Amino acid sequence: MEASSDPLADVRQGIIRALRTKPRSALGPNDGERRERGLLVVMGSATLLDMTSIYYESDADSGMLEGQRVAVVGYGNQGRSWALNLRDSGYAPLVCVRRDETREQAVADGFEAHDVGAANGADVICILVPDDVITLLPLAPRTDACVIVASGYTLGFGRLNPPGDSGMVAPRMLGPEVRRCYEEGVGFITAVGVHHDATGRALGRVLAIAKAIGGLRQGALALTPMQEAVLDLGVEQVLSPALTAVNNAFVQTMMEHDIPVEAIIVELVLSGEVERTYRLLREIGYAAQSEFHSPTSQYGQLSRRGRFDHLDFVATMRELADDIESGRFADEWDAERDAGYPTLERLKEQHAGPAIREYEAELRRRLGPGVASG
Repeated sequence: MEASSDPLADVRQGIIRALRTKPRSALGPNDGERRERGLLVVMGSATLLDMTSIYYESDADSGMLEGQRVAVVGYGNQGRSWALNLRDSGYAPLVCVRRDETREQAVADGFEAHDVGAANGADVICILVPDDVITLLPLAPRTDACVIVASGYTLGFGRLNPPGDSGMVAPRMLGPEVRRCYEEGVGFITAVGVHHDATGRALGRVLAIAKAIGGLRQGALALTPMQEAVLDLGVEQVLSPALTAVNNAFVQTMMEHDIPVEAIIVELVLSGEVERTYRLLREIGYAAQSEFHSPTSQYGQLSRRGRFDHLDFVATMRELADDIESGRFADEWDAERDAGYPTLERLKEQHAGPAIREYEAELRRRLGPGVASG
């Protein structure tokens, strides 16, 4: 397979359409000019007047954390990486964690583990547990403390309202990779933002933490917690279901043409070609990597582009995005948590249950890196 649609070009064209079709009634006082300038930016003009703020290590003052007690609440995927990175950056984080296997891991990593409530005395409290659990924690930060979360969800939707400073350092990276990227010295892109600045030091402390964990080495986008939450949930709830529907339709179409399902899965996933193509998109861009594909591939992709433009994805996507931004999903998720997650368990059984796991494991034993040599 030589599949390499240009997602950046598709995003660019989507922005152009959105800017051109946004109803006048929805425009703010400066949006008319902003729309025209946005078109120029997207179309390739040299002006970048509407680019969001980006922070780098040079923008952070590590002195903002001097004499500050930093607590890390939680020691899972994000918590462990943050604590280790903070320690390697010269800080002595107070690890506050439940009495479970994560506490054992913290001790094994050389930390003295404390109960969650011990974080209340810290100057900076990094809360690194799942969003739906945060509101259940016995935390009572001081009015001069700064609470930092790794996701904008709880702050953006009003589930967390600390009395002092509050902000967000949201790595665009899986938790374990936050540690690996720090160790490799490359860092990772982050979204940072201040939700409430009670002391005048909120942004300084947020940036200092972001720098300490490696989150400013590749740049950090300035986003509000609500913006980060809508984008993050949008990828999960708006884009992911659409991609699943497209993949399912493709699988069905190929099977109708007598292609074995195993071959389809290899083409889409197991070969690793799609994964590596997207890595090249990230590293060198669409135009450069397109030359790695045959003329047949290039012509086929480009000449068939637009064949799905008559399908109205946007209407459904807007409904789903509105569910997120309005807070309806947050209310639904709260109710699901309070009921003991019955719907989640049912859906996981349906879409990722034992039968599917067994099939995937067997396929990986027979194809790909899992195949025994000889």
